[in-house]
Amino acid sequence: MKLNGLVPMLRVHDLEEAIDFYQSLLGFRCVSRMEGWATLTRDGVELMIALPNQHQPFEKPQFTGSFYFHPDDVDAMWQHVKDKATIVYPIENFEYGMREFAILDNNGYCLQFGQQI
Repeated sequence: MKLNGLVPMLRVHDLEEAIDFYQSLLGFRCVSRMEGWATLTRDGVELMIALPNQHQPFEKPQFTGSFYFHPDDVDAMWQHVKDKATIVYPIENFEYGMREFAILDNNGYCLQFGQQI
């Protein structure tokens, strides 16, 4: 049995606000939507966002990890978002060979961006 991909689905309080965050700040494009749900893509990266439903109530993000993106120019991405998002940690080089930074999205999910040094 083969897995063909992984697409995170993030629960959000306000669908329009979340779509706007990912489109205007991170350059994603909304490619599909219906009531309470949307799919966004950029450069082959896909994520879904959805309003709470009866199967999964939502008060705040319950995901305890982060979403790690690999841009081809992490410094350009940093310059683009650093004054427009809540910073978890600023861009820096790490001993494990990555140059990275992290921000919070508008719902509190941690988004990390890293490039191999």
